[in-house]
Amino acid sequence: MARYWNNCRHTWIGFNCSAISFHSCSEAVEDFFTVAQAHHFAGVAHDYEEELDKDHGRFEIRRYWITENLGTLADTRNWKGLRSIGRVERECLQGDVRSVERRSFINPIPTQAKSFAHAVRGHGASSIPCYFRLDVVLGDDASRIRKGNAPAIMTSIRHLCMNLFERESSSVSLAKKRRKAAWNDRYRSKIIFL
Repeated sequence: MARYWNNCRHTWIGFNCSAISFHSCSEAVEDFFTVAQAHHFAGVAHDYEEELDKDHGRFEIRRYWITENLGTLADTRNWKGLRSIGRVERECLQGDVRSVERRSFINPIPTQAKSFAHAVRGHGASSIPCYFRLDVVLGDDASRIRKGNAPAIMTSIRHLCMNLFERESSSVSLAKKRRKAAWNDRYRSKIIFL
């Protein structure tokens, strides 16, 4: 499980902690990788993986560094299961525009860049189908509900509806199931009381 903090720039995988200790830890991890990269990881045991991706007119390079060198972190006793720290750098070239995004991680996984890359990619990828279905099939992004708790309540209702539609075993698409449930009382009852 990965959790995001500060606009998805610093991430910890599978840890519960206070914001204060995480903030100081994230700064230490950032500092460690900034210095290590500046010196080309001289004398630092680490693993490295690089992935290239060219799609939709965009060229993307993802670089993954991971190390078990936890010496720069203060008081690692507060992080039960902590085994490694990592950094992901995503460089994207689209036309003449170049952007670089860096994220830092603290991990309960060993120093293996391939498994680290898989864990990082897996987190975002697992949520994409859910958001796609919520937006495209149930119109979540187009919703004009903005006041109070109403947005959270409607999102919960949409999640419930999506789960009910998925539970129904026919091979019809989610959009067709939604329309059929709106038009047919018997089918709607079947979906709800399955």
